[in-house]
Amino acid sequence: MAAPTDGPPAATSPRLPGPQVQDRHPLAVALLALTLVSGLIDAVSYLGLGHVFTANMTGNVVVIAFALAGAPGFSIVGSLTSLAAFLLGATLAGRLMRRYAPPGRGRWLRTALITEAALNGVAALVVFAWSANGSVQYAVIALVAIAMGIRNGTVRDLGVPDLTTTVLTLTLTGLAAESRLAGANSPRQRRRILAVATMLAGALPGAVLVLHGQIAWALVAGAALTGATVLLLRE
Repeated sequence: MAAPTDGPPAATSPRLPGPQVQDRHPLAVALLALTLVSGLIDAVSYLGLGHVFTANMTGNVVVIAFALAGAPGFSIVGSLTSLAAFLLGATLAGRLMRRYAPPGRGRWLRTALITEAALNGVAALVVFAWSANGSVQYAVIALVAIAMGIRNGTVRDLGVPDLTTTVLTLTLTGLAAESRLAGANSPRQRRRILAVATMLAGALPGAVLVLHGQIAWALVAGAALTGATVLLLRE
């Protein structure tokens, strides 16, 4: 007889078979589209919101250290706001995942991305209404960082190799360490190159928009692209 257990059984994770997802799978295409959005969003946050990252928390932690050391142009308050909001978003992603356990996998993914798009859209409306200066800037940072925390928490559970959508360090490492030059057979080479290319493809127009004073429209573009990505997510 099986020993009794305390409390209800843990929710089953809706994790997809990430390692089996091929480059032409709709999920892989969707994640590449989200990588493009990440490049755009970090261009907005770093260039337009006081040298703060909202998608790349590794960079944000380093920026906090720069600010603590007294380097000009960096904000401790802005970076801490982004970090705290990002963690809140990641927590919300975990709750969504557990709420929509199988068979609600598709609903889980769609809900996470629609929420991300909505938060970026609200951030755009705030910038349209009040610009991104003073205390309003921190509100915009928080909205976007929550959105990216939800995204990262969701993508993490998908477990698709080399498609984290926000960080390229391991992707670039794999591109070199598993290349033919290193004596390997270059697995997922195309995917890794596409991940780098899409990040660049998002960061470039994002930077152009910010440098021309169009932060709000850059956020609108990010929200629209994320919303459109939902169409690629099918059961």
